[in-house]
Amino acid sequence: MILFDNQLIERKNAPVDIEDRGYQFGDGVYEVIRVYGSKPFYMQAHLDRFARSAHEIRLELPYGLDILEDHLKALIEQNNLVDGNIYLQLSRGVAPRSHPFPAQATPIIVAYVIPAPRPLQALKQGVHAITTEDIRWLRCDIKSLNLLGAVLAKQEAVDRNAQEAILHRDGILTEGSATNVFIVKDGTLYTHPANNLILHGITRAVTLTLIAQEGLQCIERPVAIDVIRDADEIFLTGTTVEVTPVTHVNGHEIGTGKPGPITKQLQQAFEQLIAQS
Repeated sequence: MILFDNQLIERKNAPVDIEDRGYQFGDGVYEVIRVYGSKPFYMQAHLDRFARSAHEIRLELPYGLDILEDHLKALIEQNNLVDGNIYLQLSRGVAPRSHPFPAQATPIIVAYVIPAPRPLQALKQGVHAITTEDIRWLRCDIKSLNLLGAVLAKQEAVDRNAQEAILHRDGILTEGSATNVFIVKDGTLYTHPANNLILHGITRAVTLTLIAQEGLQCIERPVAIDVIRDADEIFLTGTTVEVTPVTHVNGHEIGTGKPGPITKQLQQAFEQLIAQS
């Protein structure tokens, strides 16, 4: 079962119109919500960001977030989802192809579930990353359907036998192709501030709270991409990756080449949060 517009229907019955603006222009926004033990994790924060992204591109939701939340919970139940993700999308709707906003179009919401286990191997062993130029547009704070820049960066990582691409703009580290990035040096954490150059990650925000609760210090400011080589630890945060250590960047060993103590400390705190949710 999927959510289409305002009802749950069989996936095979979902209509796809070639003139949907999401299909033709990437004119829409989306969210990915993690589900643990059939319970959505920080759903309200995701829905609030969903509404903000829609507002930023002047797109009205066809119905309220309270109704949408009920639909998504029903979607979890109808699909018997235990561990996995909800993909949620809003497009501006169907209209004859033309760049300006259509005078009459009905926004369309679509959502479906994806069963997926937690990435336990990556969490335990860490991942490899590369660095590459951030070629995306200047409103990365909007979780829009326009993901080609991220797709190209991720593919470059895959081509170089890595799992993530860490992006930089004019020599300044921004974020990963699908993650936020934290650097650890001499016991202090650093991450790019939540402005228009990065996505305001929900897991990033959760991690910042955990950092404070654990008595650690995090400075939100731009840092040069060169700091990566001297970092003691690097980790990624994201809905599907949680708190994932980075052990190598561009083939260079980070710290000891294994997940570091601060990363492990935050992973443990995140585990406890999952258990409490």
